[in-house]
Amino acid sequence: MEIASKYNPIEVEDKWYKYWLESRFFHSEPDNREPYTIVIPPPNVTGVLHMGHMLNNTIQDILVRRARMQGKNACWVPGTDHASIATEAKVVAKLASEGVNKNDLSRDEFLKHAWDWTHKHGGIILEQLKKLGASCDWDRTCFTMDEKRSESVLKVFVDLYNKGLIYRGVRMVNWDPAAQTAISDEEVIHQEVHGKLYYVKYKVEGEDGYIVVATTRPETIFGDIAVCINPNDPKTAHMKGKKVIVPIANRAVPIIEDEYVDVEFGTGFLKVTPAHDVNDYMLGEKYNLEGIDIFNDNGTLNAHGLQYEGMDRFDVRKKIEKDLEELGLLDKVENYTNSVGFSERTRVPIEPKLSMQWFLKMENLAKPALDAVENDTIKFHPAKFKNTYRHWMENIKDWNISRQLWWGHRIPAYYLPEGGFVVALTDEEALEKARKETGNNNLQLSDLRQDEDCLDTWFSSWLWPISVFDGINNPENEDINYYYPTNDLVTGPDIIFFWVARMIMAGYEYRGKACFENVYFTGIVRDKEGRKMSKQLGNSPDPIELMDKYGADGVRMGLLLTAPAGNDLPFDEGLCEQGRNFNNKIWNAFRLVKGWEVSDSIEQPESAKIAINWFENILAKTVAELDDSFKKYKLSEALMTVYKLFWDEFSSWYLEMVKPAYQQPIDKKTYEATLGFFDSLLRLLHPFMPFITEELWQALARREEGESIMVAAMPSNTSYNKDLIAAFEKVKETIAGVRTVRLQKNISNREELSLEVIGEYSAAFDSVISKMGNLSSINVVTEKNPTAVSFLVGTTEFSVPLGSNIDVEAELKKLNEELVYLQGFLVSVDKKLSNEKFVANAKPEIVENERKKQADAESKIQTIKESIANLSK
Repeated sequence: MEIASKYNPIEVEDKWYKYWLESRFFHSEPDNREPYTIVIPPPNVTGVLHMGHMLNNTIQDILVRRARMQGKNACWVPGTDHASIATEAKVVAKLASEGVNKNDLSRDEFLKHAWDWTHKHGGIILEQLKKLGASCDWDRTCFTMDEKRSESVLKVFVDLYNKGLIYRGVRMVNWDPAAQTAISDEEVIHQEVHGKLYYVKYKVEGEDGYIVVATTRPETIFGDIAVCINPNDPKTAHMKGKKVIVPIANRAVPIIEDEYVDVEFGTGFLKVTPAHDVNDYMLGEKYNLEGIDIFNDNGTLNAHGLQYEGMDRFDVRKKIEKDLEELGLLDKVENYTNSVGFSERTRVPIEPKLSMQWFLKMENLAKPALDAVENDTIKFHPAKFKNTYRHWMENIKDWNISRQLWWGHRIPAYYLPEGGFVVALTDEEALEKARKETGNNNLQLSDLRQDEDCLDTWFSSWLWPISVFDGINNPENEDINYYYPTNDLVTGPDIIFFWVARMIMAGYEYRGKACFENVYFTGIVRDKEGRKMSKQLGNSPDPIELMDKYGADGVRMGLLLTAPAGNDLPFDEGLCEQGRNFNNKIWNAFRLVKGWEVSDSIEQPESAKIAINWFENILAKTVAELDDSFKKYKLSEALMTVYKLFWDEFSSWYLEMVKPAYQQPIDKKTYEATLGFFDSLLRLLHPFMPFITEELWQALARREEGESIMVAAMPSNTSYNKDLIAAFEKVKETIAGVRTVRLQKNISNREELSLEVIGEYSAAFDSVISKMGNLSSINVVTEKNPTAVSFLVGTTEFSVPLGSNIDVEAELKKLNEELVYLQGFLVSVDKKLSNEKFVANAKPEIVENERKKQADAESKIQTIKESIANLSK
């Protein structure tokens, strides 16, 4: 294969991804190998790729590609989520733009539009993931509303209902007036909002006086059913047992007493609106007070709002302020900042609302799921998220699983003509149960009314690790028994409650074991200013444009370089440029090696033998370090380890040590060893940078059809000679010392120099030092040449005789300046070490480090003094 002068990611990426697909390298079937399984966190079916997806899926791809190369049967299951609220909102908006109101459509008509939308926009994100290089088993692509997944969801609902874990009741919920559905506590984002505190007068029944009630929401006074005081508050004691008149509504409500009231807030009088405040709801239950629901589902006031009926809640707030003032019922208004809950889905303020909903009891489901994380049956990476998980699980509430939407899994509950309901998997089963329940065999399906609500989207995705292998419908099938439990889950900590915890619960409930072994929590991708990337802020680059500009490998590397587990990623496009530069480095190194002329008749130089022996050991050491980093899920460190191996050890040192002289051939042994190292390096890099590694691996040697680096074995030799590696570090320091002398004295690299060593010295690496330093000789001497420039490697002194090349006067000046600096430095170190308190209290390693500084300074001072003495003769 001819290697182009420049790397072109676009040509390479499309070519090899198509080859991988056609060769079915991503596909997995159960066999006798060890399985390695990942299920994708399903993105919204009509979503598009953003930077968070890029990071998350790059990490998954690295893990699955590495497992595949380790000989495991790797299976990465892709899929999408139907995203009830988000998708329905998009379809409603599209219909509105066409002049169609959702409420004018039947359910079936609306669902046809929703499916059309899904078929048109669905799956775009999966196609975009292919551009990233995601090696998913696309044959296994799932959708939370496809036939198997839908059947699984309904079966689980019926099962949990029959177990007494699902119930229906009126509860206070978080109501999203934009989406017109209940949402969970976890979908509410609290934000500080600058508003007002209104002090409203409530006339005392039968008296001329009034009390003042402070509220941030005067529009809710139509739902007031009481005013509460603290029984221990002396300033409100005169109102015990009395009634007050609700302004504008002109209803008399009682004064009740409860220590819940904060005597320090406002006036000490608390309006009680049980239908529209969580805490008021609890007070209403405690004192058997019936709530008044004043809101329509869209956030407008209903008939209880009197003359404000049909007006939006926030418009009423503005209007009622003026009306109260005109009626003389507004005491004062103050600026006030408080925490307001917003819907994560639609970004509008939620409205606490009493609503008939379906709930799942969580207490018993949570216990085994909490134990699994506490005892590390399921390991969190980083472990700090165990505390977050524990707090939520120990304070878990019943899960509101119903949503007032049409797009989703419709709740399989059927209401009977005379009241009551039955829960059934199919219409036929529902009719059979209804006839049995009522004793009426003439009952028809048309006599039953199925619940209008659908299930919370998370009620389908909590089954994901099981349902993707059809483990609910067919609990003993080959796939579920082979691939479950999965190995790793890669996700963000923001859905630790929505998804991670619930999947663990479902795993224990329906498989009796954990659904995965490890959870790797990624950080949030942020911009340089630390802001979360989002379309609204306009601070998020288009991932597709980034890949077009820097190549998929460059972007993958750029993302991962600063992405430690659980910590936010301060993304900088310059990181992608660094990734692209690394691609070019690999490409150019390959072209260099493949451009060498090879000769069978040349004897292998001693320097090449040493270089090969050293790199074999440094490669094995790196493999061991990589294994350790992957075990600890330190993927960013793993990438940096192999990056340094290629850039520093291989390119900067090894290739320089073995490359032949200009226009000279290389011996065959060294060349083959070098190709072997390149092969290993490409394999180590492949999980991180799949495209360029495949391109070069294919060009490295003649390959048979169907061969690929992605199914080649990962290097596994982790045995290495620590002493050799340590000794070679001194060799590199020696070469660096010679190069520094050349630089300082402006001596050309082409000019041969000699090197002198004072004291004991091993000549084992002379051939390498001579080649890399362009030395004519290395000699052990007893006295230093007066014209020599010295440097230390550890405690060994080396010197480079310069003869006529040296400017004695300039050299003496430089040496004396360095001597003054080192003597001052030594005084500061001596002072620190003579401080008994410092030596006694500092950590032993710190004291030892100071002593090393002291010894090094003393040695260098002695060397400089000798150099000055020699030059002064």
